[in-house]
Amino acid sequence: MSEKKNPIQILRPFGPTIARVTMPPELILALNTYVENVISDEKKSKELDHGSKLAGQVKQEFQLEMSFLESSGFLKFLGVAVSNYVKFAMGEEIKKLEVLSSWIVRQFKDEYNPTHWHSGHVSGVGYLKVPESMGGQKQENKKSNPNGKLELIHGSKMFLCNSTLSITPKIGDFYFFPNYMMHSVYPFADTDSERRSVSFNAKIDDSVYNVYTGQ
Repeated sequence: MSEKKNPIQILRPFGPTIARVTMPPELILALNTYVENVISDEKKSKELDHGSKLAGQVKQEFQLEMSFLESSGFLKFLGVAVSNYVKFAMGEEIKKLEVLSSWIVRQFKDEYNPTHWHSGHVSGVGYLKVPESMGGQKQENKKSNPNGKLELIHGSKMFLCNSTLSITPKIGDFYFFPNYMMHSVYPFADTDSERRSVSFNAKIDDSVYNVYTGQ
């Protein structure tokens, strides 16, 4: 059978849409500088501590102050990215972006984030620091090494339909996904380095998010 006479076009119309955006270098620098300042200030670290409200089994998680979100340009970055994300996925223009919270996750050797989901409408995670090595596997004959990776989860295993997406963190990569998207982060080993990320939860226009009306 000739491929020219019978071309194949692969369509993937089902399931949540995920977006990946690259953070500008100056924003990465601003976020990392802010983090280092908080780390060095014990009082500030305690004031901003967010660990008790999050799922992570990690060294430290703390909130970003709204004043910093605005002054650093991070709020603007999120606004543009989420707007483009929704427009690409749905063909809809949003007029509202309300960031409910944004926080830093500092993960070290043997720490992890169990399967969970977020509040709001849109969530995301971006990478600020990544260890050079996540460590080897216990059994080297395995096809892939999940150490330190983010895993997005949707539905269950079915024929011709993946239920997970494994993402290798890379400095500057920022992933956007719907709030209900289940996800987890695997532990890593053989390193004293830090895996540092920034996350957020936000609400957009209810008329855009609520897909059960207006049909």
